[in-house]
Amino acid sequence: MTTHKHRRTEKNLCFKQYYKWILCFILTLYFFASFFVDHDQDHRSSTSISKPLLTNPKPKLFASRAMFESKIHDHKLGFTSQQPNIKTDVFNNLKIYVYDLPSKFNKDWLANDRCTSHLFAAEVALHKAFLSLEGDVRTEDPYEADFFFVPVYVSCNFSTINGFPAIGHARSLINDAIKLVSTQYPFWNRTSGSDHVFTATHDFGSCFHTMEDRAIADGVPIFLRNSIILQTFGVTFNHPCQEVENVVIPPYISPESLHKTQKNIPVTKERDIWVFFRGKMELHPKNISGRFYSKRVRTNIWRSYGGDRRFYLQRQRFAGYQSEIARSVFCLCPLGWAPWSPRLVESVALGCVPVIIADGIRLPFPSTVRWPDISLTVAERDVGKLGDILEHVAATNLSVIQRNLEDPSVRRALMFNVPSREGDATWQVLEALSKKLNRSVRRSNSFL
Repeated sequence: MTTHKHRRTEKNLCFKQYYKWILCFILTLYFFASFFVDHDQDHRSSTSISKPLLTNPKPKLFASRAMFESKIHDHKLGFTSQQPNIKTDVFNNLKIYVYDLPSKFNKDWLANDRCTSHLFAAEVALHKAFLSLEGDVRTEDPYEADFFFVPVYVSCNFSTINGFPAIGHARSLINDAIKLVSTQYPFWNRTSGSDHVFTATHDFGSCFHTMEDRAIADGVPIFLRNSIILQTFGVTFNHPCQEVENVVIPPYISPESLHKTQKNIPVTKERDIWVFFRGKMELHPKNISGRFYSKRVRTNIWRSYGGDRRFYLQRQRFAGYQSEIARSVFCLCPLGWAPWSPRLVESVALGCVPVIIADGIRLPFPSTVRWPDISLTVAERDVGKLGDILEHVAATNLSVIQRNLEDPSVRRALMFNVPSREGDATWQVLEALSKKLNRSVRRSNSFL
């Protein structure tokens, strides 16, 4: 009897001990869970405070915070390492379909390495950037697309004589691509191509000729006149080569080349060149065709300032000329055959004040890049006064312009990256297209 009672007492004590252990275990889990939840909330709070705002922030952008991935973190260019994840609400739910054309229209041209790196290579960079949009902007279902991108490379046919791109084939190549998509897909024919997007990164855009008089005579091909053209050419006055819906984009400059240049320049190095220009400056501007290169502007620069010690002017090519831009206070950006120049992008990216000498030029992405705040514009007729003009600027508001140039969002907006990044040139193109959604069949059908 006593033994049975003793065993029952031991059993009760065992159960009590067991319950105590369970209770201690539950309380331990509770406290640990509370700690980690609080810690995670604190971490999220501190992280959200430190994140940079979007370029040109709008109330609706904060909900999506569309970000891009960069394997390279370059503080000077203002890029941050983020996953490519574009949310369509940033661009009014814009959706783009990229045609998968036969390789003869694009990929075959990449056999020449220059195709991806020369000043006309925005046509390649944009195609690659659009393909990298694995978020909500690029769609693989053409029936839900607002716009259709037609990737045709026309600037990679380099002349064996002078090495310059020859574009005599451009019209026929693009026309063949249109015939292909119009027979294999229903989308071109329903709008006559008004929701289709092309690139034209040569001198006079979709007129596809180097010489302005010939470009004007040929005009924009009839088969492109309803479409949207992303082109480097743009002027503020009526011109036959922009008589088409268009978006002015910057010429292509390799981000890698700029990173390399910046990496090799000491942060504390002062700019020891006051005015810089390296490029073609004809002593006798009338060439064998009877045309005057640069409307004589570059010749006048050389004649007026070739012997001026304030001006570092060079007529020969030099592979490391970007390092000279990075050392300069003012960088001259005169017109060539066309008004635009890659020097615009290089000067901004490397912190040299661009001096634009090209009457009536229309510059890329003016809503983001406030050109009057970061550059100087000198009329072609005033080239002879250039020295006095720059002396006046240096004595008055040069420091303000240089501070404006340091804004990373400005530099970012002029660079094409693959994959695309928040605020870069591809981002600006998407922003521009989002303002043309009145051309979207999908949008018009949604109101029926």
